[in-house]
Amino acid sequence: MHPMTDALSSSPSVRGEVDRDTLVQWLNTYLNIRAYPDPSLNGLQIAGTPLVRRVAASVDTSLKTLQDAADSGADLLLTHHGLFWGKPLPVTGPHGQRIRTALMADLNLYAAHIPLDAHPEVGNNAMIARALSLQNTQPFGDWQGHKIGLAGELPFPLSLQDFADRVQKLTGEICLVHGGGQPNVHRLGIVSGSGAEAIAEAAEAGLDTLLTGEPEHKHFHDAFEYGVNVVYAGHYETEVFGVRALAARLEDEFGLPWQFLHHPTGL
Repeated sequence: MHPMTDALSSSPSVRGEVDRDTLVQWLNTYLNIRAYPDPSLNGLQIAGTPLVRRVAASVDTSLKTLQDAADSGADLLLTHHGLFWGKPLPVTGPHGQRIRTALMADLNLYAAHIPLDAHPEVGNNAMIARALSLQNTQPFGDWQGHKIGLAGELPFPLSLQDFADRVQKLTGEICLVHGGGQPNVHRLGIVSGSGAEAIAEAAEAGLDTLLTGEPEHKHFHDAFEYGVNVVYAGHYETEVFGVRALAARLEDEFGLPWQFLHHPTGL
């Protein structure tokens, strides 16, 4: 299981600092956020202090994660699921309280949704593929004309149960397994989060198994009718990897210490 928070990075000995706008420009370029037709308002969603010395990272933006980031002394909260999803919302109720919490703490909020799923170095899918030693990887998982996941081969075939156990050790959560295909896992597709709609694409690509996060009822029968195993490892648990890797990349680039705020949803 993930700890509630990662220990703060120990280096450099003197904490770095960076101008917020410089940091945001670097993130926008590194993540190539304008390449994706994503309604999630990727980028800086709330502007706070102009100088960033400390970073917090989380999968979701909730009142709890915002408050925890403020309490930790972070100047920037780096998140996968931000506050805006393609429609206007009044600044009232819980939404208003979230924004108020960030503003009162002078906290910057930066969100990276699809660009962080798809990123070839620190993306959720790239990090999972690396952890599973996936070989001969190719782009996979269509999302509005963009491939945001990866497909490849395990170094050697595993039984479906052994593969699910391996994923469980990686995420710390029990997987839901729909054994619609072959008894062994060798050719694998990965789409973090809500990727159940990629079952048909997996079958078309000759994959025997799809690893994704969240099951959807409308896709239940697809696994069995297309003959593809589907391992559901949790929406949240398949998306902790990207923000953690991106925060670590910021430490490498700017010397910024960081902390991961772990608030699992069980979904």
